[in-house]
Amino acid sequence: MGCFFSKRRKAEKESQPEGEEEQPKQYSWDQREKVDPKDYMFSGLKDETVGRLPGQVAGQQFLIQDCENCNIYIFDHSATITIDDCANCVIFLGPVKGSVFFRNCRDCKCTLACQQFRVRDCRKLEVFLCCATQPIIESSTNIRFGCFQWYYPELAFQFKDAGLSIFNNTWSNIHDFTPVSGELNWSLLPEGAVVQDHVPLPATEELKAVRISTEANRSIVPVSRGQRPKSSDESCLVVLFAGDYTIANARKLIDEMVGKGFFLVQTKEVSMKAEDAQRVFGEKAPDFLPLLSKGPVIALEFSGDGAVEGCHLIVNEIFNGTKIPSSAPW
Repeated sequence: MGCFFSKRRKAEKESQPEGEEEQPKQYSWDQREKVDPKDYMFSGLKDETVGRLPGQVAGQQFLIQDCENCNIYIFDHSATITIDDCANCVIFLGPVKGSVFFRNCRDCKCTLACQQFRVRDCRKLEVFLCCATQPIIESSTNIRFGCFQWYYPELAFQFKDAGLSIFNNTWSNIHDFTPVSGELNWSLLPEGAVVQDHVPLPATEELKAVRISTEANRSIVPVSRGQRPKSSDESCLVVLFAGDYTIANARKLIDEMVGKGFFLVQTKEVSMKAEDAQRVFGEKAPDFLPLLSKGPVIALEFSGDGAVEGCHLIVNEIFNGTKIPSSAPW
């Protein structure tokens, strides 16, 4: 059998046209587009405005390091982003599927969305944040947080590509790994803070092509009060079940409630189990169980004097009497 194979290979070689070399086999991994790490990195920059437009990062990892007095804008989704040794920078990061990690940075102002957020050995950061899990700071001081507030047309699709929900945002629920007795290493930015005063829009012609808005009512992520002290003891929890227009209905309800002077405290998108329904809806839980199998629910908590009645009126007017619980534990 070995001799037969050898003769066949020899015959094949002899049958090739003279001067034509045998082509190596092509495998699927050979067909992949080569990635140049330099395309996914900003390093050693000073006094520059740089960025990436939608579609230019497309889920790759990104690195920002050793930049000073720069304005940096990543208008795309990415896998993870690490920011090392940067000072006096303005940074915008589109949705990050994994973690955003700041290390040894100072005097930076940022707007970003991610699954995990961590800060280590940093000082004087201002962060307008959307984070699906609890943000963590370590060995850092004077870190100030606000709620993510940003819009451009591609941003909603980038959230989906990064696997992030616009309703899962724990921006104000900070965990400090290295607390100091009698001191607070982090705080919340003033509720009326104007995002553009901290993270200005890009000034270069290329980046200005991205149609950005920082108005609260246009923000892809609903602007919530988070852990700020409530001005009223009255609150209302609204649960919207999965359907074709759930996100649009949630946005409409938020706009109406906020427009009437109530406060959006927090939002969540979660899969609700039977025991969760029992805890939230009480004796009415059996009525809602069939709806839970359709997918995750969106939960909205509003506060303010008259929030329960006001919410009932708005829901009855807009959603034809959709049932909501007047109050429930979050």
